Amino acid sequence: MRVAIVLDWLDTRGGAELVLEQLLQCYPEADIFALVDFMREGERSFLRGHKITTSFIQRLPSARRYFRHCLPLMPRAIESLDVSQYDLVISSSWAFAKAVKVRPGQAHVSYVHTPIRYAWDQQELYLQQAINFEPLRKLARFFLARLRRWDIKTAGRGGRLVANSHFIAERIQQCWQRDSIVLNPPVTVDDFTCTEVKEDFYVTVSRLVHYKAVETLVEAFNLMPDKRLVVIGDGPMFSGLQAMAGPNVELLGYQPREVVVDYLQRARAFVFAAHEDFGIVLVEAQACGTPVIAYGQGGALDSVIPYEDTSTSEGACSPTGLFFDQQTPDSVVGAVEGFEALDEGISARACAANAARFAPDKFRREFMAIVEQALEASADC
Repeated sequence: MRVAIVLDWLDTRGGAELVLEQLLQCYPEADIFALVDFMREGERSFLRGHKITTSFIQRLPSARRYFRHCLPLMPRAIESLDVSQYDLVISSSWAFAKAVKVRPGQAHVSYVHTPIRYAWDQQELYLQQAINFEPLRKLARFFLARLRRWDIKTAGRGGRLVANSHFIAERIQQCWQRDSIVLNPPVTVDDFTCTEVKEDFYVTVSRLVHYKAVETLVEAFNLMPDKRLVVIGDGPMFSGLQAMAGPNVELLGYQPREVVVDYLQRARAFVFAAHEDFGIVLVEAQACGTPVIAYGQGGALDSVIPYEDTSTSEGACSPTGLFFDQQTPDSVVGAVEGFEALDEGISARACAANAARFAPDKFRREFMAIVEQALEASADC
C-alpha cells in the first residue's frame, strides 16, 4: 500500500513533528509532502531518510527566511502537491495540509491540530503583531476573509477528520460544520521520571508571546511574594516580563531539554495560564509526577483531572491538578492558595499514571484503527 503523509511545513521540532514521528512508525514506507522543508540537519533524525516532496514555495528567493510571509500563496501551493497515485493520504494539519487534493474514493485521514488560527479566532492578534501599516491591515483582512471561505470550501477534502482534543473538535464543528474523532497527540512520557520529593517553587515552560498569558502568572506571583516562580522559555516578551517580575520570579530564558526536565521534576506544581489546543507540556509535567494548576479551558480539560472532578472515562480517578476560571492574576492566586490548602494533596503517582494515557504506542494503535476504518469505507465507494 502506497502512503503519502502531507504536512504544512517542516521547520523546527514541535507537537506536529511528534505526531509525524509516530505516523512514520505506523507507515515506515510513506512518502512525505510539505509546503517547504527547512528542518535543520541536527533535528532531522526522526525523518529517517524519507523522501520529501515540497511545493514551489521552497524554490522562491529567500524562502528559508520568509516562507511564513507567503500566506497568500499557500492555498495554491498545497493544491499543487500531487498525491493522486497513493492508496492512502494522511495529512497532519494546523493550517493548509488538510486541503490537499485527493481523487474520488481515495482514503484520506486528516489529523487536525487546529483550523487556521490567524484566519479565525486569532485574526486581530495576528494583524496587530504582523502588520504595522493600517492600509496593509485592511488588505490583509480582505485576504483573510477569502482564506476563511477557502478553508470552509476545502474542509470536505479532509476525509475522516481526527481532532487533537475535544476543544479542537468543537472548533472544527464551529468553523467547518463537520464532525471529528478525538485522539489526543502522543507524548513521550517514558522520557520522564516520576519524582515524589518536591521542592518549594512553581514552574512554567512557555514561549514568551502574548497569547501564552505568562504575564498573568508573573503578575499573580508578584502578589504572592512568599512563593517562588521559575519561568523557562524565550520570546519577544522576555524583556518586558523581566522588568515587571518581582524578586520571587526568576526568568531563565531558553534552557536545554535536560534543564527543563529537571525543573519539571523538582517543582511543587506546574502553572499554566494559556488557552491551548492541547498543551503537551501539561502532560510532560504530570509524567514527572508534578501537579498542574491551569486555566480550565481548551486542551487542559483533556489532560488534567481536576481536584473537583475525580472521574474520567479511562478509569483514572485520582486528581492531578486544579483549574482556575479566569485568565487573571487574582484567579491564579486563588488556585495556588487552594492547591496549598488541600488536605490530602495530589499524588505524584496519580499524575504519572494519568500521563501514561498519552503514550505514543496508544496513539499509534488508535490512529491505525481509524485508518483501517477509512480504508474500508473507501473500498466500499
